[in-house]
Amino acid sequence: MRAAFYTLGCKVNQYETEILMQRFGAAGFDIVSHRDPADVFVINSCTVTGTSDQKTRQVLRRLRRENPGAVLALTGCFPQAFPKDAQSLKEADVITGARHRGELLDAVQEFFVTRRQVVRIIPHDAGEPFEPMRANHFLERTRAFIKIEDGCDRYCSYCIIPTARGPIRSKPLEDLQAELADLVTAGYQEFVLSGINLSSYGREWGLRLVHAVQAACQVPGVMRVRLGSLEPELLTREDIRRMAALPQFCPQFHLSLQSGCDATLRRMNRHYNGEEYLQIVQDIRAVFPDASITTDVMVGFPGETDEEFAESLRFVEKLGLAKAHVFAYSRRPGTRADRMENQVSRSVKEARSAKMIALTDESRRRFLLQQVSSVQEVLFESAVSEHIYEGYTKNYTPVRLASAENLQGQLKKVRLNAVEADFCIGILEE
Repeated sequence: MRAAFYTLGCKVNQYETEILMQRFGAAGFDIVSHRDPADVFVINSCTVTGTSDQKTRQVLRRLRRENPGAVLALTGCFPQAFPKDAQSLKEADVITGARHRGELLDAVQEFFVTRRQVVRIIPHDAGEPFEPMRANHFLERTRAFIKIEDGCDRYCSYCIIPTARGPIRSKPLEDLQAELADLVTAGYQEFVLSGINLSSYGREWGLRLVHAVQAACQVPGVMRVRLGSLEPELLTREDIRRMAALPQFCPQFHLSLQSGCDATLRRMNRHYNGEEYLQIVQDIRAVFPDASITTDVMVGFPGETDEEFAESLRFVEKLGLAKAHVFAYSRRPGTRADRMENQVSRSVKEARSAKMIALTDESRRRFLLQQVSSVQEVLFESAVSEHIYEGYTKNYTPVRLASAENLQGQLKKVRLNAVEADFCIGILEE
C-alpha cells in the first residue's frame, strides 16, 4: 500500500504531516510523493483565509480526478473550524479535525473495511492535553522544526485559528529534550521551536518560552536553536536577556506586526501598539546588535484609510526590518472582521501591497548590505548548483559560496563580501 501527503499552511502543519507520514510508514505503508499514484492521499488543510479553504477544495477535486480509486483523507484546521462545510465535500472519504488528527490512520483503515465515509471531528475543550508526537526525521537534512505549543486565545478580529486550534497547550520539557536528542543522533544540528501561539508556551504550568529555549540548548549536540513566529508583547526584557546568555540561540526574531497604525491594530484586536512594538525591537537590539527582525504586514484591513496606511508605511520604514511578508487582508467567514463595514477594494489593496513590498524590499537590501565584511558562522544546507553551496548565518542571512569540498551539513566560518539578489556571497575563512 502506498500513501501520499499534501500539506497546506504553516510550519506547524508541516511538522504534523511529518508525524503522520511516520505513523503510516510504521503501519506498513510506502510513503510516496503526492505527484505519484497512491492508495491513500492525505490532505492536511489550512483555514487561515477563505483562499486556504478554496485551495483545499481544489486539491481534493484534482486528486479525486487523477486518482479515482484512491482513498482521500482530509484532516487539519479546515474541518475542525468548519465541520459542516468539510463533510459536504463528497470527494473526501475520511475527515478528521485538528484535534483528532492522531486517529487518522485508524479512520483510513476503517474506511477500507466499510467503504463508507468516516468523519471524526470533536470540538476542542479547555482541558485537552498537548497531543504526544515525536519526529525522527524531516525532508530538510540540517534543520528540524519542532512543534512545542498548540492553540491560541488572542482572538484577533480577522483570525479563525482559535476555533481551529483550541486552547493553549504545550509540549512537556522532558518530551522536547527527548525528541531533540533523537534528532541530534539522526544528524540534525539546528532546531526551530514552533507553535500556533509560540509566545504562550508553558503558560499552563507557570513557565515561559525561554524555559523551552533553555531546555533545548541543554541537549548535547544541539548547535543552534531558533524561534518561530512570536506575538511581540509576550516577549519581555528578561526573556531576551536570558536568551542572550545561551550560545546556541540564534538572534532571529519574527515579531508579528500586522499594521504600524494604532487605530488599525485596535480594530484587529491586537494586544500592543506601535510604541510598545518599537520598544521590544529596541530591547532586542540592545542585547543582540546583529539581530534580524522580521515580520508580517497586512494591508487593506477593513476601515484602513489612506492616512492609516501612510502611518503604517512610516512605522515599518522606521523598524529597519531584515525581511517582511506583506499580504492583503482576505475576508475570513466566521470572524468579526468579515462583518465589519468599510471593506477595502481589491484595487486599493493591490496598490498598497505594492508600496509596502517596495519599502520592505529596500529594507531587506539594506540589511544584507550591513552584513558585508563581517565574519559569520554559516550552517550549509544544500548545493544550489555544482560546487555552489548555500547556508544560513545565526541571524538567518542566506549565504552562498563556491567550494570544491562538499559543505552540506557543515558549520564554517565565512567572510561575507558582497550582496547578490536576495543573499550574500562569501568566502571561507582560513
